[in-house]
Amino acid sequence: MKFSQKLIGKILLNMITVGSLVALSACTEPVTRETPPVTEAPPAAPPVADTRIETTADLNLAQLTQAAAGEGQFQTLTRAVEAAGLQDQLATPGPYTVFAPTDAAFEALPAGTLDNLLRPENKDQLAKLIAYHVIPGQVTSTQLTSGEVKTIEGSPVTIDVDDATQGVTVNNATVTQADIPASNGVVHVIDQVILPPDFPGT
Repeated sequence: MKFSQKLIGKILLNMITVGSLVALSACTEPVTRETPPVTEAPPAAPPVADTRIETTADLNLAQLTQAAAGEGQFQTLTRAVEAAGLQDQLATPGPYTVFAPTDAAFEALPAGTLDNLLRPENKDQLAKLIAYHVIPGQVTSTQLTSGEVKTIEGSPVTIDVDDATQGVTVNNATVTQADIPASNGVVHVIDQVILPPDFPGT
C-alpha cells in the first residue's frame, strides 16, 4: 500500500515527461540555443511534489481510499468500506488512524470469506471488521508504542514496535508503509487483514 508514493511518483513522472516534450519541441526551433528550456525543468519538479503532498493531505480518509481505488490500489478495501456503509464516518473530522489492508491481504483470506462478507445481510459483520482496523486519534508511526490500543470496533489490537528496526506490527500484520496523510487522520498500510476476537468464521 504504496499508493501515496505511487500517486506522487506518477504525477512527477507525467510532469517531467511533459517538461521533456516541451524542451524537445523548443530545441527544434532554429538557432535559439541561448535560451535552452533545460533551466526551467529543475525548478518545476519541487513545486509539483509539494502540491501533490498537500493535495493528499487535504483528502479525508473516505476520499483517500476512493483516490487509491482509482489508481488501482486498495480496491477491495474501498468496496468493503462502501458495502459496510462507512463512507460518511470516514469523512467526519475524526481524526482517525487507519490500518489499511492491501488487496493482496484481502485475497489471502480463506476462499469465499470476502464474498460472504460483502453480502448485504452481512453488512454488520463487515462494518465490525473494518472498524477493527481503525483507532481513534491521529497516531503516526513515531508515536506508536508497544501495547494494546482500543479500536472503534471496541476490541483492542496489539501493537508491537521493534526498538532495533522500528518495524511495527498490528496483531500479526506488518506495517509496510506508514504515515500516509489525510485531512482527518493518517493511514498505515498493513499486509494482512486483522480479525476481531470471536469473529464469525474464525
